[in-house]
Amino acid sequence: MKRMLVIVGDYYHDAELARHSLEKVAEPYVQAGRLQLTYAGVGHCEQELNLAPDLVVLFAGNYMNPQAEPENYWMTERLAERIERYVADGGAWLAWHSGLASYPNDSVYVRMLRGHFLMHPEQHSLVTYTPLSGTDLGRLGEAFSFMDEHYFVDCKEEETNVFLRSSSVEGEAAAGWYHSYGSGRVGCITPAHLSEGLLMPRFIDTMRSLVAWCAKLDT
Repeated sequence: MKRMLVIVGDYYHDAELARHSLEKVAEPYVQAGRLQLTYAGVGHCEQELNLAPDLVVLFAGNYMNPQAEPENYWMTERLAERIERYVADGGAWLAWHSGLASYPNDSVYVRMLRGHFLMHPEQHSLVTYTPLSGTDLGRLGEAFSFMDEHYFVDCKEEETNVFLRSSSVEGEAAAGWYHSYGSGRVGCITPAHLSEGLLMPRFIDTMRSLVAWCAKLDT
């Protein structure tokens, strides 16, 4: 059985909603006895990495309390280097939505991801997510749409594999990508913020394909 460490929730993102979404994603593998989910807070990340999970899913920004002056951040340079070593040595990391946000652009963590959050419009909008053919993630089906924060990102597309794109009245962007990193694997995906998207079956299926690739689970 493989073990997935799940770190979800921050000042702006509901941990229980993210857990509900991810449990739907993992449900077929959990029921088959092939995957176990372990939850931890950001403060226990390094401790949990020492237990060598097969995959870490991060749905949390770097900020601890963005309203404080000065702001506090949880991912130190030392921890970012520890995460990078974990992946390079054969682990897997999935940066989900806010797991791409507020991390230093010049950090080893962002270099490992090969992309990071830039901004999203203040208002939610109807965002269309279009799977791209010719990827290792299988047949992801037709495009799907829901109201969402439209994440715009800086993605090094020439150094990764983009499998999902987003578009709205605000423009278009890479929305999902994956690549090998040393002996490990890295996946990134930008949706979703609201329950409409997080619990949509089409999003669940797409996220499941990315989890399966990262954790080397046969679909």
